[in-house]
Amino acid sequence: MLRPLYNWILRRAARRDAVWWMAGVSFAESSFFPLPPDVMLVPMCLAEPKKLWWYTNVCAFASLIGGFFGYAIGFYFFDTIGRWIFDLYDLWDAYYGFQESFNHVGPWLLILKGVTPIPYKLLAITAGIAKMDIVIFALCSLVARFSRFYMIAILLHFYGPQVQQIIEKRLMLVTTILVVVVVGGLLSFKFV
Repeated sequence: MLRPLYNWILRRAARRDAVWWMAGVSFAESSFFPLPPDVMLVPMCLAEPKKLWWYTNVCAFASLIGGFFGYAIGFYFFDTIGRWIFDLYDLWDAYYGFQESFNHVGPWLLILKGVTPIPYKLLAITAGIAKMDIVIFALCSLVARFSRFYMIAILLHFYGPQVQQIIEKRLMLVTTILVVVVVGGLLSFKFV
């Protein structure tokens, strides 16, 4: 089941307009959309290694801008859009546990959790709800988002063909590991 989807994404990742689709997904993921941009970034970088840094910068920048939209949702629209997003993804338990710790260690939490594959929208919206200083939010988001995507780019730069072989041979294992990391990241909100 995963093989055809992986092949389909690889074919789309080689299209001329794929970078803009990836930018849209990256923007949306930081504010309201569940699909992470890695789904497109990794195959695009594997398909065209010479454009790895361009793709990574576009992805990180779009994610950064999307984070500002998420912040605005929390800051201006929490009672309408923000509550809807939290209801949609059933994030209330994670939010209440996270909000308490966010008030104490917000900037560090934003950087540390922003590097992981957990939904960045939760961090951005919570920063807006907490009325975090926008300059601090911008600096933390810049560090978090670029670090996250640059880690992927560095791995792909040095181990690209091996990464592709691992993904193709062990697609189910790679998918399972990613799901475990994401679920673990979400559960960690309850314990922070």
